[in-house]
Amino acid sequence: MTQTKERPIGRWVVAGIALVFGGLTILSGGTMLFGGPDAQAVAGDAVPFVLWFNFLSGFIYVLTGAAILLRKVWAATLALALAMAIVAVFAMFGLHIMGGGAYELRTVGAMTLRALVWIGIAAFLLWPRSRA
Repeated sequence: MTQTKERPIGRWVVAGIALVFGGLTILSGGTMLFGGPDAQAVAGDAVPFVLWFNFLSGFIYVLTGAAILLRKVWAATLALALAMAIVAVFAMFGLHIMGGGAYELRTVGAMTLRALVWIGIAAFLLWPRSRA
């Protein structure tokens, strides 16, 4: 099977976004989860299942970024799975809010950003011209 190099700069950019986004997600989530009372006070009304999902998914972001750099065919599938999982957790978060659960407004923004980033990455990788 031959590999095409139609959009190598785009792949580097997308991989960089995934890697940086993953590293920042691990750092921020880890700080909130393991940073002690001061960090937990800053977290405010963070929703535990959302916080844990985001922290753990950060490692998958990094894995996906590395797979994109290495031009692994399964990177697109992993990016799509991430996008779908983020949207599902976002929906569960919405149900939590509608049920009267406490939450931080910044979580709505963060989940929106995560969903848009991973939908964008998945779309880029699944777009026929970008496949490797």
